[in-house]
Amino acid sequence: MADISYQERLTQLVEPGEQVLAVAKTELAHGVLPADPPTTEQPEPSRAGGGVSSVLLNLISPLVSFPAGDRIVDRITHGVAGRGVPGSFASTLQHSRRPVPPAVMLHDTVLAVTDRRLLVCASGPVKLWSSRADDEQAVADTRVVWSAPRAAVVDARVGWHRLNTKRLRVEFTDGSWLAFTVPIAEPGKPLREIASALSGR
Repeated sequence: MADISYQERLTQLVEPGEQVLAVAKTELAHGVLPADPPTTEQPEPSRAGGGVSSVLLNLISPLVSFPAGDRIVDRITHGVAGRGVPGSFASTLQHSRRPVPPAVMLHDTVLAVTDRRLLVCASGPVKLWSSRADDEQAVADTRVVWSAPRAAVVDARVGWHRLNTKRLRVEFTDGSWLAFTVPIAEPGKPLREIASALSGR
């Protein structure tokens, strides 16, 4: 799906008089993310000695998941994709786009910058093998799942991180930050437009 479809949908979702400056279909960067907001249920602490075994199980099979093992594997393979205390801008943003188990449907993540806010949107369900009608329905069902005033963003830039040359890092006034990426085969221009709209550069 082209970003222009989401551009048209976003103009319907914003407030009267609010102008959409940039739109990008993206995803949260892989790696260690900020802690969940304090209102979410916390997983039970693992028993002593479970850390090493959970990491090994995570490496052997990605279908076996333990929170502690996930974080260590993410840190080793992808690094850090965001920081922030529970309840920070980055914390609530990443939580708004994390699939709720059991995740049986895929949804695109769409970033948008307006003259007033940074918006994070979720599309309707997307299919791996989709028709034009499926794509149009996914765009039509797009909704805003998180937003923050433009003043909450300190900086935004696209740069090189490990093997990814197109990683957008958004930094917030509370000291938290979060990274977004696009697939390697896709152009980084939409992310650069988001960064430019947020930073004024």
